[in-house]
Formats: sequence, structure tokens, C-alpha cells
Amino acid sequence: MYFDLSEVIKKKLTLAVNPNSKKVNQLNIAYGIDKNFFLGCGVSITSILLNNLNCNISFHIFTSYISEDFQNKLKQITDEYRTCITIYLVDDNFISNLPTTKNWTIATYFRFIIADYFYNKIDKILYLDADIICKGSLQKLFTLSFDNNIIYAVEDKDPIWWKKCAIRLNEKKLLSGYFNAGFLLIDLKKWENFKVNDKALKLLVDENLSKSFTHLDQDVLNLILHGEVKYLDKKYNQQVNINYELKYKANSSCYFPVTDETILIHYIGPTKPWHKWAKDYKCANYFLDSKYHSPWKSSPLQVAKNSPQLRYCSKHKLHQKKFFSSIYYFIKYSIYKIYFQKIFRLNLKNR
Repeated sequence: MYFDLSEVIKKKLTLAVNPNSKKVNQLNIAYGIDKNFFLGCGVSITSILLNNLNCNISFHIFTSYISEDFQNKLKQITDEYRTCITIYLVDDNFISNLPTTKNWTIATYFRFIIADYFYNKIDKILYLDADIICKGSLQKLFTLSFDNNIIYAVEDKDPIWWKKCAIRLNEKKLLSGYFNAGFLLIDLKKWENFKVNDKALKLLVDENLSKSFTHLDQDVLNLILHGEVKYLDKKYNQQVNINYELKYKANSSCYFPVTDETILIHYIGPTKPWHKWAKDYKCANYFLDSKYHSPWKSSPLQVAKNSPQLRYCSKHKLHQKKFFSSIYYFIKYSIYKIYFQKIFRLNLKNR
């Protein structure tokens, strides 16, 4: 095991006891989040329960911070659906040396802590990103058996993308496949025996190698687990990028990758369905419908707060022909960008 879990896990909060937790046919689902994904995670859990009412599911949330409001709303879910949600407060100082980006925070590495924590406790864990919404049955995953593979995952994009990844990461094997790490069904014993955590974290702290990692741990896991993965149908991780809406005419139905067969919708990219400027798109409805049936029903959607969000908000408002709103957010974006450029230059001078 890579981590000293007695130090990494600062506190464990079990909000309810699953009456079916001792049954063999159970699915454990884990999330690794920061405070920016509280809403996404809560609605994701709700969507799974809404579409799997008779299934035995327990949820596990790994985070470095928990708010009282988020905890209370999760308790409402456990009371209503008689399920179990456990929160694990993580000391992220143990992984603070790992690389991050604007879109990939330190919480992306919580999946390594998750795999370590559950080793020798349960046989398998389903890791999900908190921007995934469920619209179908997960029943197949309860009994899906592992052969020689360590994980089940879903291919990311297409062969054109795999080629780009193979070139960027200097690994020809990736020409035959590259998976998205937002959905990982993990055989925990095989993960540990293959020393995935050790290998991944060593690669991530290598400054020469990490320069080529644009998708951080996802890149690393693809390098390590190539040949150790079995692919599931895209219906288990159907990627939806709301920013692709900008490529099509307003009110067009051209961009809609979700089908009747889709089970899990993964909202990739910087614009999420809980952002206020995304609410008018058809592809966001699955999130909004689940939100309506969740304790977050009355919670407002998030407004643009930083430079990238203000920029995309302005673009989407223009696309939606809300011209005054587009101009307003573009001005805010410009002011924000100029202000922080000055701060950055001052910091450089003071060094």
C-alpha cells in the first residue's frame, strides 16, 4: 500500500447504515471531490438511486473539506432512499506535490487513496467522476466478473484522439486504445498486486515525464494499465461536452450524443450542467431533472466566478442570442483578466 491511511484519512462520517450492506450482491461507488463538485456529486448520487431503486448500493465520498449544508443534504438522501453514504475527510498534504491544472485539481488523485483504502475490505469498487449522471440500470456491474483484467473502463473519444495521445506520451501501444478515467470498475486485489499506485505516483512526480501529461492521472493510468483493461460499451461513459454546443446553430439538434441506450452521461469539459449558462441546452436536462428530485432542488445553479468561466459564459450567452448578457460577461472577463495580469507582473517584479 502506498499511503499510511491512518494519517491520510482524518475522519470518517457514516450518514446511515445500509440495511442490505451485508448482502453479497452489492455495488460500492466512490467519488473523489473538492467543494466545487458538491452539487454535481449530490445530484449524481440521486440520479443513480432514481434509476436503481431496487439495487443494493453504498456510496463513498472522499474529500478534503465538507460543509454542513452538503452533509445535511446527503443525510436527506440516505433517509429517503435507505442507502448508505460515507464521507472520508482526506488530508491532501500527502499528495500536494503532484501536478495540477486549472481543470484538474488535487482531488483527481483521490482515486488512488480510494483504491488503497478499500483493498482487503471489498473485492471491487466503481469509481465515478462527480460530473456523471445516471439514466439507466447499473445491474450488470453488480455481477460483472474480472478475468485477467485489472479494470473495466470505456474508450475515450476515437482512434484519432488515441493517435494524438500515443504521440504526446511517446507510447505506440496507445494507438489501439485510450480510456477515460471518469469511470473505473476496479479489481482492488489486482490493482494492489500490480502496484498501480506506486507506479502512477512515481511517474507523476517525474518532472521530465509529467510535462507531457495534459490529463494527469488519466494519462498515467493509460500508460500503466494498457493491456490490463477491458472495455465496456460507451453507454457506461457517454461523454458530453456542453461547449460543443457552440459549434452548432442555436436551437439546433445536431449535437446530442445521448441515446436511449445510454446509462451514464459524463459531462466533460469546463462547462458543467450546474453552470447557469448551460441550463438552456437539451443535453443538460438529465442533470436538471435529477437535481429537481434531489435535496438540491431549490439550490441555485452556479454563476461564472473566474476568468475561464466568465469567458465561456459570454460565449454561450452570445450563442443563445442573449447579447446584452454576453457583453456584460465579456466585460467582466476582460476586467478580471487585466487585474490578474497586473497581479502576476507585480509578483514577478518582487521575486
